Amino acid sequence: MRAVTQTSVGGPEVLFVAEQPDPSPRPGEVLVRVKAAGINPVDGAVRGGFYPLLGEPPFILGWDISGTVAALGPDVTAFKVGDEVFGMPRFPKQAAAYAELAAAPADEIAAKPAAIDHAHAAALPLAGLTAWQGLVRHGGLQAGQRVLVHAGAGGVGHLAVQIAKARGAYVIATASPDKLDFVRSLGADVVDYTKGNFVEQVGNVDLVLDPIGGDHADESLKVVRDGGVLVSLLNVHDATRAKAKERSIRVERMSVIPDREGLTGLARLVDAGKLAPHVAKAFPLDQAGAAHAFLATRPIGKIVLTV
Repeated sequence: MRAVTQTSVGGPEVLFVAEQPDPSPRPGEVLVRVKAAGINPVDGAVRGGFYPLLGEPPFILGWDISGTVAALGPDVTAFKVGDEVFGMPRFPKQAAAYAELAAAPADEIAAKPAAIDHAHAAALPLAGLTAWQGLVRHGGLQAGQRVLVHAGAGGVGHLAVQIAKARGAYVIATASPDKLDFVRSLGADVVDYTKGNFVEQVGNVDLVLDPIGGDHADESLKVVRDGGVLVSLLNVHDATRAKAKERSIRVERMSVIPDREGLTGLARLVDAGKLAPHVAKAFPLDQAGAAHAFLATRPIGKIVLTV
């Protein structure tokens, strides 16, 4: 099979396409013929050596896949050959999604949403599960709550806004000036973070989803009501946690995990017309380096590779 690999860490130029052995599904796994693979910021961090999840190269990046079942390993009964599936298998271990074929545990993938194509389905798993798990599992989101989503035009953010709206929340989102209209179109009230501190424009929210962490999480704490929840995708300072405890605010530092139930929930929202992953641009597999370079421009929504 053809796959994008790298033999050293570095910039987007280290990515290249090479022939690799076809994977074989082990017991409990399926072999997926990949139609599209999503690209996430974590991919760039691993590629550059800043987040060594996969150890030293060579390795094959990528976790988001959408495609068709090409073969079944022993003991798999949930799928049949030809089924359209999507998912985020094995994270944070190697899933090798940037390839024509990928073996995935059957309990970490789900039926692809029927309402969207493979490119859009591949844009959904990692970012969508991050938003879903952050808001619903960790945040305990309830209808009628006030929710603040930071970076509302980003991969996670634009999906989080829609998930929160679908669950009956009042949503506020931060964004840069060129992305305000997009986020507003998702149904959120928008705060331009370049015009002063968002703390001065937002207050008394039940739940914050913060993909930035650090000092930003400390600022976010100021807008959470006593007894509310702050969910961060990155590290939160001990001092911030201490402040939160004084106000009975629950602080959750989360990392996304494979989640078939969550994938099914996302697919249902898509097919109900309540969730639409936005693909800023699709690149062919052999332009993975160009796709990573484009990712660095912080586009709206997601980027995918088509296979």
